[in-house]
Amino acid sequence: MAITASLVKELRERTGAGMMECKKMLTETDGDIELAIEEMRKRGAAQADKKAGRIAAEGTIVTLVDGTKAVAVEINSETDFSAKDESFMAFANQVAETILANSPADNQALAATATADGPTVEEARQSLIQKIGENITVRRFQLIEAGNGDVVGAYQHGNKISVLTRLSGGSEDLAKDVSMHIAASKPVCISSDEVPADLLAKEREIFAAQAAESGKPAEIMEKMVEGRIRKYLNEVTLLGQAFVKDPDVTIEKLLKSAGAECKQFVRYEVGEGIEKKEDDFVGEVMAQAGKA
Repeated sequence: MAITASLVKELRERTGAGMMECKKMLTETDGDIELAIEEMRKRGAAQADKKAGRIAAEGTIVTLVDGTKAVAVEINSETDFSAKDESFMAFANQVAETILANSPADNQALAATATADGPTVEEARQSLIQKIGENITVRRFQLIEAGNGDVVGAYQHGNKISVLTRLSGGSEDLAKDVSMHIAASKPVCISSDEVPADLLAKEREIFAAQAAESGKPAEIMEKMVEGRIRKYLNEVTLLGQAFVKDPDVTIEKLLKSAGAECKQFVRYEVGEGIEKKEDDFVGEVMAQAGKA
């Protein structure tokens, strides 16, 4: 049977697969479009498995707030181009809505949860991999529920940074302002007693080495180190930082003036902590030229 352009177009519209993939499958099935769709569905999982080992460090973060519940979820792709695809963004929003509606405990539970459209999150993910042709991962999510009079605020910067903040007291507007501050200032934790001991010990060691180079008496050097430690704690803790909207006021003072307390925050940035593959295009071209 002749594989016409209209037949390829129909298969593309029904499956969302690429043109060459549709043409290839129609050729294999002798133009039987229903059989082609069936075979593409069967092979979808296998194709997803093949792509699973490829690094997905680009992507998007979706932030949704529904009353006293808020979610931030990071969905990764291999390229920024695919992260802007309408199907990719629709999937990311679908995952966020599924989390809000079902409150899954972890990624494994989320993968098995049915979306509003019917398929599970994992089934929808594999279908998207088949359509886009890249590894797609649901990397992480955080669901915050504000109970007992708490309020939750959110701020999203583009599609790359998301912050959720839960306050005891205060208002949603204040929680949003604090979230915006966290997006810009990247605090490690809320207060100084939450700073990881190993991180503090490392900084103290560095400051001590710097002070030793001054050649000053031991007691002076000790004061120098303690002064730098206090400055460091103010820089990395939310309460010690100067508010981005008013540098004369710390976040601690801002919250106290509103009778509020920060109970929790989460800050996600796309791709943070993922080791990205660095492509050596010049090397590849030279290698190919050498083989020619």
